[in-house]
Amino acid sequence: MASNTDLNLQDMQYYTDLTPAPKLDNGTLTKMIWRSCNLQICFNYERMQAIGWLWSMLPGLKKIHTNKTDLSMSMCQNLDFLNTHPFLVTFVMGLVLSMEQNKMDIQTIRAVRISTAAPLGGIGDALFWFTLIPIIAGMTCGMAINGSMMGPILYFVIAFGIEMILRYVLMYWSYNLGLDAVKMMTANAKEFTRAASILGVFVVGALTANYGGGTTTGIVFANGESPVVLQDYLNQILPCLIPLLLTLLMYFLLKKGWTPIKCILLLLVIGIVAGMFGILGSGYDPLIPVPWYTSKDAALLAAGIDPAATGMLF
Repeated sequence: MASNTDLNLQDMQYYTDLTPAPKLDNGTLTKMIWRSCNLQICFNYERMQAIGWLWSMLPGLKKIHTNKTDLSMSMCQNLDFLNTHPFLVTFVMGLVLSMEQNKMDIQTIRAVRISTAAPLGGIGDALFWFTLIPIIAGMTCGMAINGSMMGPILYFVIAFGIEMILRYVLMYWSYNLGLDAVKMMTANAKEFTRAASILGVFVVGALTANYGGGTTTGIVFANGESPVVLQDYLNQILPCLIPLLLTLLMYFLLKKGWTPIKCILLLLVIGIVAGMFGILGSGYDPLIPVPWYTSKDAALLAAGIDPAATGMLF
């Protein structure tokens, strides 16, 4: 059953005071930009980001609607369902503020807000979650792996800096242009999103090869004086074949409905079991029975390593 708020929204058409409001000052716009960082507060599956959206819009709405009845109407319709990308939300905010300032038809404002916010969610995912963030992570996680504190610091500075620049630029741009901003934004949106998605796929593939390339098999078949190293043959077929197969396995399982947590746990089990028996790592000959519970001397000897030469005597 629809709530009273939903029923009232259907009856709202025009504000009581139709006199266009003065243009908002930069201080108010800046305050709303910082508030937009809290877009996902009180996120829920009924109205998604509606509460965070209204919290972000409130400083501007209070200055635009001096009539309390109009302010109440505006707050009600701004509590409607909303789901968009948090980095691009200020574009929608500036657009809606421009329409609210000119006291346009309420249902038109609602329609433009919803129809603009939804596509930006897909565009934002392609630009940021699939492209920008993996690129920044790939640039900085290598520093973190090497023990440098600059890795996580640079990640935060670059990612947050780009995010805030976008929030500022999009807010002022869309607010000053009004509905013309929609036409400019959507002119080449499809091509732009596709290009960003393709770039994201390349980046993810490069990260898989770069940071998963250390996953190799230690299977060695003893053959007299010329042991057969399985990894050498795999490299001739396709370098980083094992990381690729593990990635494809995770992709297949996710498509089958597995959750990311289940996939992580599966990788953990595979890593422990394969490492325990030496399948992933070094020094495993399937032709020589060397259980994981044998002494380390026996394991080293089975791998063709002299324990005395390494100083590892047990």
